[in-house]
Amino acid sequence: MATLCMSSASIYQNTSTHNFHFQRPHRFICKSITKTTADATSVDLRRRSVNYQPSPWDHRYLLSIENKYVNAKKVISRDLLKKKVKKMFDVETKSRLELLEFIDELQKLGISYHFEQEINTILTYFHLKHGNNVSRDDNEEDLHATALEFRIFRQHGFDVSEEIFDVIINKIESNTFMNEDIKNIISLYEASYLSTKSDTKLHKVIRPFATKQIRKFVDDEIYNIEVREKAIHALEMPYHWRMKRLETRWYIDAYEKKHDTKNLVLIELAKIDFNIVQTAYQEDLKYVSSWWKDTCLANKLPFIRDRIVENYFWNIGVIYEPQFGYVRRIMTIVNALITTIDDIYDVYGTLEELEIFTSIVESWDINRLDELPEYMRLCFLILYNETNGIGCDVLKYKNIDVIPFLKKSWADLCKTYLVEAKWYKRGYKPSLEEYMQNARISISAPTILIHFYCTFSDQISTQILESLSQHRQHVIRCSAVVLRLANDLATSPDEMTRGDVLKSVQCYMHENGASQEHARAHVQQMISDTWDEMNYETITAGRSSSLSIGFVEAAMNLARMSQCMYQHGDGHGSPDKAKTVDRVQSLIVDPIPLY
Repeated sequence: MATLCMSSASIYQNTSTHNFHFQRPHRFICKSITKTTADATSVDLRRRSVNYQPSPWDHRYLLSIENKYVNAKKVISRDLLKKKVKKMFDVETKSRLELLEFIDELQKLGISYHFEQEINTILTYFHLKHGNNVSRDDNEEDLHATALEFRIFRQHGFDVSEEIFDVIINKIESNTFMNEDIKNIISLYEASYLSTKSDTKLHKVIRPFATKQIRKFVDDEIYNIEVREKAIHALEMPYHWRMKRLETRWYIDAYEKKHDTKNLVLIELAKIDFNIVQTAYQEDLKYVSSWWKDTCLANKLPFIRDRIVENYFWNIGVIYEPQFGYVRRIMTIVNALITTIDDIYDVYGTLEELEIFTSIVESWDINRLDELPEYMRLCFLILYNETNGIGCDVLKYKNIDVIPFLKKSWADLCKTYLVEAKWYKRGYKPSLEEYMQNARISISAPTILIHFYCTFSDQISTQILESLSQHRQHVIRCSAVVLRLANDLATSPDEMTRGDVLKSVQCYMHENGASQEHARAHVQQMISDTWDEMNYETITAGRSSSLSIGFVEAAMNLARMSQCMYQHGDGHGSPDKAKTVDRVQSLIVDPIPLY
């Protein structure tokens, strides 16, 4: 039957950290299944089905995409431009504000990953020099500088006090605030989203004031297209909550429209680098699309979502840097299996079948394959092979057996899926708290992030694996809450229509007799409160957390990605209706023209 390391993800490691290359799969899945599975009849189309739309992406088309602007000369040009930019980190000739604005532009243009050492050196120097509180002159012209400093330092895990806003807050509260520069107000607004629960002034004064001022500016329709677009963009979603790579694509276009402050070296580097990174994404996508096709899952289980492109797109949001192609590929496989298993529980399976499947995943016993109904056998075998294959790779390259932790994460996920299936089939209406206790796991963030930890981390700790496996890491719980609630806000109306367990909005409505509008507002506030908790985790990771800053950032990026995918509807279930197709096109398919 299946062996421990049987996997399409056979890899070898090259000299770059985290950068693994995969051997092309050879349709091993369909050939490696025993007779009981090979003889499987088609699924029963009389059963419940959501009628998901087919994938908008053709496999042959995906294999054909390429960036025509990338060649050896462009790579050389990129490296020369990087050397020029490194010379711009000059503490002697640039003011504190100029350097912070420079760092902010590097981040928004998507090229800061080339200069992490320089950025950390400068921020550490500034922070050691001034500490947690930065004195400001008693004038409103410092508003932008104060807000930018607070946001940049908090983004990088430095503990900066909200008291640096005291002068501004006093003026707001006394109605003596006279600054009418909307660019400064937008800076203040963006900074307010780096708050923690203890930052009451940011919650009660800064954010409401800045939001009101920006809305007034937009409503007044003052004729300044560049600033107006920036204001609308901020109101739609704050920068801190946005998917980084999409924001980079948006900001490159916005930056090109500048005239007086545009740095030509930066914009040229950003455009060339965007295209070079895009080629890495294209190769990743070709690999995972071939893997997905070779599994035969979309053909054998026609009731599931055929969403390999979207499953890959999630991982650009989680970790965008080009050197992490191995991580993105593995995590796409994990996402695809989650989607498939979710649809088995949520749509097609009977309770009896689901209980058997859950038991077999929990026992991790391939010899029980014959107990499963025919349509489940292929799914379980692929899950078994891929998970063991990931564990085998980790054992080879990192010398630790993580399979017990990975398989437990799948068992925990399936058990929560089973709970929800029982709730639905029995008409049970849980309280919001009861729903969230289960949903924090059923949304799959713990399963995703424990696989991410194993593939991303250079040094794997058994202690951390234990805490991840027992769901004790607070940042994962926070990420899961945002993912669950963002999903619910976008998908629950459709799911209620077709028949599904109550989601967070409906649980709150049922429990409190609230209107849908009030319930949705409550869920939005839950998301905002959870972000405050995650912001605190970033600061903690910078000081004493056992988790690396890179892992904490990935957990936050998963939350960001959920708000991206569900911003305009169900971007995972109905990608063509929620701008996901356009977003994939802009990041993976369409290059930035170079002249």
